[in-house]
Amino acid sequence: MTSISGADGAVDERGRPLAVVAPGERGATRIADRVVAKIAAQAAREALGPLPPETAPPHATVVVHHGTVRVRVHLELDYPCDIGDRCFQVRRQVVQRVRALVGMEVPEVAVQVERLHPAQARAVQGRTR
Repeated sequence: MTSISGADGAVDERGRPLAVVAPGERGATRIADRVVAKIAAQAAREALGPLPPETAPPHATVVVHHGTVRVRVHLELDYPCDIGDRCFQVRRQVVQRVRALVGMEVPEVAVQVERLHPAQARAVQGRTR
């Protein structure tokens, strides 16, 4: 159906008036929690950069309530590294991407480091004596 806006209001292609619904009465778009969780997990991946092959990719759980999202991100990190800085980068990226893509506020991002992968152990494994 094609709508044409005239001086009297919106009409369809046959000239019949269209029902005009006020913006507050149109309804709302609901984004599934699992979609928000996938966006948060992808944002965490972006913040961490390339992962070693044995590292599990980050995953996230979320609680959505009245337009706000609380996020818990589970991830693995290489060690040694500045764990606090890496977690800060993940938090910042998750907040920015969820706000940009979903339009919800993110007052809390909890980062749970599930495992540390020692960098020296990988280097020693490849050495022959």
